Amino acid sequence: MSASRLPPPVPVGSWSEKWPPKPIWTQQDVPDLTGKIFICTGGSAGIGKETCRVLVARNAKVYLAGRNSEKGLAAIDDIRKSTGKLDIHFLRIDLSDLASVKNAAEEYISKEQELHVLINNGGVLYAPGIGPLTAQGYDVQFGVNALGHYFFTMLLMPTLLRTAKGEVSGTPCRVRVVAVSSDAHEMTAPKQGIVWESLQKGDPALPVRKKLTGTRLYGQSKLGMVLISSELARRYGDQGIISISLHPGGVKSELLRNVHPVIAWIVEKIRLYPVSLGIITSLYAATSEEALEMNGEYLTCWARRQVPSKHAQNKDMAERLWKWCEEQVSSF
Repeated sequence: MSASRLPPPVPVGSWSEKWPPKPIWTQQDVPDLTGKIFICTGGSAGIGKETCRVLVARNAKVYLAGRNSEKGLAAIDDIRKSTGKLDIHFLRIDLSDLASVKNAAEEYISKEQELHVLINNGGVLYAPGIGPLTAQGYDVQFGVNALGHYFFTMLLMPTLLRTAKGEVSGTPCRVRVVAVSSDAHEMTAPKQGIVWESLQKGDPALPVRKKLTGTRLYGQSKLGMVLISSELARRYGDQGIISISLHPGGVKSELLRNVHPVIAWIVEKIRLYPVSLGIITSLYAATSEEALEMNGEYLTCWARRQVPSKHAQNKDMAERLWKWCEEQVSSF
């Protein structure tokens, strides 16, 4: 990982993370992105959709990736009408199915030779229930949030590295992988960090997952995203990859669609903010000049450097999780 010229981040504190101060960097600070290509997963709604809207408005070429084609195309139509820009395209990906992830990466590679920024934004939350399994039999929250995004990133890694080296454009540049995690990686993850038995496929892991509950499993999946992001930074930082994970803030989005309506209403009233604020940190990590000096870091709302949880800083845990992910996708 390349050394940062910035001072080390300091903890902002739990209170400040839940009720953050007014942002000093906003979507209006996103630079002109002409010539840059982005992919954003979970782009059909919420943070993903509004992130895509700003990127397109700033002249980027954007691939809006999502599971539902009808919903994705409707989002694209809305973004084109509101921005007057046409360079946004749908990429179908179901992160709960590794075969679909591979198909999505192959489709992108068949169309483009470069990729400047990958925003792994898609996610699923099942709380307090444990939710269904993925197509391959994994806990759906870990399978979508962590493993699916890991596989997508690694399938696109040759394209990212080619872009960083300037093999197509003739101009080397640093490219970015942004992981939209959550403060749940610290607040609700299991006490031991990753409960490896819960990551098994199928019925053998069911008793362990039931004991953890959906809330813990969600926190574990978001911890997985931070660990994978930091390990990605260590492995590829010296090759021009900037890997950043983040907490977007408590945002009103479709993430609560699987939560009981009463609980979702209470959460929204207490600590949720509009999507216009929720996109700030993702955009900052994906486009700002300052973020190029933040490889391996974790950001919090709104575009502030933060120290992640103790488990998220565990290099041994990150390496073990990386190897586990490698094993799970090896047959694909």
